[in-house]
Amino acid sequence: MISRPFLLRGLTALLVAVAVLPVGPAFADPVPSAPGPEGVLVPGVPPAPSQPWTFDTPDQVLAPQVYTPTRQEDALEPAQAAQGTYDLIEYVPLGDAARKVACSKLTGPYQRQVEYWLKLKVDGKQSAADCRAIRAFQRKHKIKPDSGFAGPVTWSRMQLLSARKNPNAAGKCPVRTYRVACVDLGRQLTWVQKGRKVVYGPVPVRSGRTAYPTRGGWHKVYWKHKNHHSTLYDTPMPYAQFFSGGQAFHAVYGSIYTTVGSMGCVNMRLADARTLWGVLKTGDRVYVWGRRAAG
Repeated sequence: MISRPFLLRGLTALLVAVAVLPVGPAFADPVPSAPGPEGVLVPGVPPAPSQPWTFDTPDQVLAPQVYTPTRQEDALEPAQAAQGTYDLIEYVPLGDAARKVACSKLTGPYQRQVEYWLKLKVDGKQSAADCRAIRAFQRKHKIKPDSGFAGPVTWSRMQLLSARKNPNAAGKCPVRTYRVACVDLGRQLTWVQKGRKVVYGPVPVRSGRTAYPTRGGWHKVYWKHKNHHSTLYDTPMPYAQFFSGGQAFHAVYGSIYTTVGSMGCVNMRLADARTLWGVLKTGDRVYVWGRRAAG
């Protein structure tokens, strides 16, 4: 059992360390933090090898340690993703998957939206005609399985297609004379615009889950690290571009279409993150708005 004096000393150290953090945007995501060398808090580093975490603080409340990468480090390109990593794999009910149905009779979570997009009768109920139309769309866009179930991957693809010509048609991302990286949490899309011209994207992303949301409002790219590695989650963050505390644009070596969101970062496919790396510069502005669907 941990003694009361020990807990009080640890809590005091934590409060002192947090008190000296620079004033910045409100932080909302949980990440344990602890005193590192010379009392400096280091994300993801426990107080001692034999000591477990005794407290939790907001996730990514501390920005990563910023330094200037060497030329050798910057010249090293992150590893390629395995073939098939970013395939469009739709979520289907367990019963349909077990029976390997050719055409689902079940109503998907995005039934109404998909019906509207396909110009079908919008009643929110799956019909044989609905299934055939949804299945045809899934086949055309290589969504697997093409069972006609109106799931999140199918709807995500439709939103991307609708946004390609003019992602800012609704005017939600502020138009400025300088570059602005726009993050639409509702549609799970990111693009970069300068004035009214889209200079990058839109591309699909995965933002923070309900418990650990990506912070909204205005931010600024303050550090770029091509081969960053998260000490907290012990996972690579290729082409990381930090814009709010520990939240960053970065690639992931896994699907971005999971129903559960990230721990706060804006996750991207590797090729998209690589291209964005060449578009954004340190000091560029980021604007985040909307709300991600629950998950």
